[in-house]
Amino acid sequence: MRWNQQSTLTPILGTGSEAGTGSAAETVTESDAAPGTTAAGTDAPPAELFGLKGLVRSVRTPEFAGVTFHEVLAKSALNKVPAASSMPFTWTLNPYRGCSHACVYCFARSTHRYLDLDSGEDFDRQVIVKVNTPEVLTAEVAKPKWSRELVALGTNTDPYQRAEGRYALMPGIITALAEHGTPMSILTKGTLLRRDLPLLARAKEDVDVEISMSIAVFDDALQQTIEPGTPTTTARLATVKAAANLGFKVTVFLMPVMPKLTDSMEHLDTALRTIKEAGASRVVYGALHLRPGAREWFFTWLEREHPDLLPRYRRMYAKSSYASKEYRAWLSRRINPLIDKYDMRGSADDDCPKTKRGDLTRAPAKPSATAQTASLTPPPQEALF
Repeated sequence: MRWNQQSTLTPILGTGSEAGTGSAAETVTESDAAPGTTAAGTDAPPAELFGLKGLVRSVRTPEFAGVTFHEVLAKSALNKVPAASSMPFTWTLNPYRGCSHACVYCFARSTHRYLDLDSGEDFDRQVIVKVNTPEVLTAEVAKPKWSRELVALGTNTDPYQRAEGRYALMPGIITALAEHGTPMSILTKGTLLRRDLPLLARAKEDVDVEISMSIAVFDDALQQTIEPGTPTTTARLATVKAAANLGFKVTVFLMPVMPKLTDSMEHLDTALRTIKEAGASRVVYGALHLRPGAREWFFTWLEREHPDLLPRYRRMYAKSSYASKEYRAWLSRRINPLIDKYDMRGSADDDCPKTKRGDLTRAPAKPSATAQTASLTPPPQEALF
């Protein structure tokens, strides 16, 4: 199949929010402003961002109340993962920095500090948009030396966060990769993925396309307070079903699993059952890890919403960003029988990946019948947490 990039791209600016619709209340005007200046009708960027390379303008618009978009011109789109990394891919791409999904546990929060922004509210409300990503990517993957290795999207911030409804960068990104024979993987919490499923289905005819949906919380009240900017769990499951109906083998990332919040047998069983019913092919899971930046913001939320758990979390994460080995072993014994029960076998505890780079499907050995029986009666959590 021959790709026609112009036929798949939608207008980048002035297209509204999550649904990509226009807004009669739009107050931002287009401008060919030079870096470091602002367009008519926009607020000036905060002083600390004037040093951001490639900054064109900063935009506030009514349908994104409280959020400022800092539009930049990127010099490159592809990021090479260091050879020492344990990640199972070599190249990543992130058209946005910061994320209005506002997940309090997000490990990427600390990256905003590189811009002299804080890892709390600034991460949620000051979103960097690399507006020329499709064009830059197209030039990079067209080079003769491009290796056509898999490119992973959604490894740092979500490519289908609400900003994508306004900027529509993903159609051009998908087109550039597919047209140049480059496989891709997408990890998202965003239901806006459904807009691009037909395009991704076309891409899958020529290259490998992997789709993963992150769904961590199967309690509506908890989900709304801990992931306040995300689509509902029900909406995400519907997106999984829509992708599965098009023939995608969708992976669901059941992570982070949070001690005393989402690790009960009832919660985990509900999660695996509804994921299976949505048509997903496999589940990968991981215990909560709290890197600096995310840790402070999560603890602030915990003190406000669940103060009784704060001392326990402080103890567990006092010396490491990762949950204790004892807790992760306990969680493994609890969840693996459920994964097998619903035939959703993936790889265990993927927040500490052990797979070799390039191997995205390797699964651990299936536990013996004796081990499965023993795991149905896990030790009391109080001793671990």
